Amino acid sequence: MGKRPTILDVARHAGVSKSTVSLVLQNSPLVKEATRKDVEKSMAALSYVYNRSAAGLRGASTGLIGLIINDLRNPFFTEFAASAQMTFASKGYSTVIANTDEDPDIQAQVIESMIEHGVSAFVISPAYGGDCRAFDRIQRAAIPTLQVLRQLDERTDIFPFASLDYGSGGAMAAKHLIDLGCRNIAFVGGLQDRPITLERMSGYDAVMKSEAQEPRWFHGRPSRAFGREIALRLVEQNKEIDAAVCFSDLVALGMLSGFAEIGVQAGRDFRLVGFDDIEECSLAYPRLSSVRCNTSLFGRNAAEAMLEWMVEGKRPPDTKRYNVELIARQSSLGAQQTK
Repeated sequence: MGKRPTILDVARHAGVSKSTVSLVLQNSPLVKEATRKDVEKSMAALSYVYNRSAAGLRGASTGLIGLIINDLRNPFFTEFAASAQMTFASKGYSTVIANTDEDPDIQAQVIESMIEHGVSAFVISPAYGGDCRAFDRIQRAAIPTLQVLRQLDERTDIFPFASLDYGSGGAMAAKHLIDLGCRNIAFVGGLQDRPITLERMSGYDAVMKSEAQEPRWFHGRPSRAFGREIALRLVEQNKEIDAAVCFSDLVALGMLSGFAEIGVQAGRDFRLVGFDDIEECSLAYPRLSSVRCNTSLFGRNAAEAMLEWMVEGKRPPDTKRYNVELIARQSSLGAQQTK
């Protein structure tokens, strides 16, 4: 990305001194109105952004990283954010973290505010929806930006994308259930047609078709409430379904709760695999099988990639996906799983 315009660039463009530009930025009454307008026109022409924290950061050993997350209520994203933040801190960088709550308008607002406050880089797990104008704003400000876990902007030559191999994870989960003798396997959770849903479903779909089995989908918000609702519905209306690959652990944990209400034993009466392997999977009963994404390691890897870009100029690849693995526990293996 190009070099960010400086106060000196604005001064040269406007034909004034650096101190005059500084006075304009401070809204000083000492500057004539005509001069102020000339400076403001130059700032707009150069896409200059006033760095509110520049004075505090100049000469300091730390910089500020903007970490923007689509849903910090979800333990998966919380673990990622904590790991990335701690990695930045270990190298002397401060992190400002924002939760957009899946709202693209809030995302745009947060990006603009962080640019004004002088972040050195962005790591963004984006909210879906809206358009890419917020990313256009980042491009004009020439701030290194890494998209993680979700891809919103297709311009990976400008905004590299790092994620996990969700397709392989879905395939592992489906193959695991097939090997256990299941045939009527559903995919549960995830909003329909969302890229992240399609990614996690893709491996499941491929395995089901390769085994000449019919894929079945139950789309919905990836929450415990939806998982519980589907568990109750399957027992009442779809008794032929004997297993499920879930979009996320939250959905799978909700299904465990629903099954417990009506006396269905996961791992015996119904086999279940979650996705993400959050900490609660190994603590629930029965313990939940899940596709482990090792979110903590991914957060560290993403932060280290950004630091290499900032410090050494080593840009991350346009797209990189990290491996996942299946952790089989009682919810799919049944009583034979004793760990």
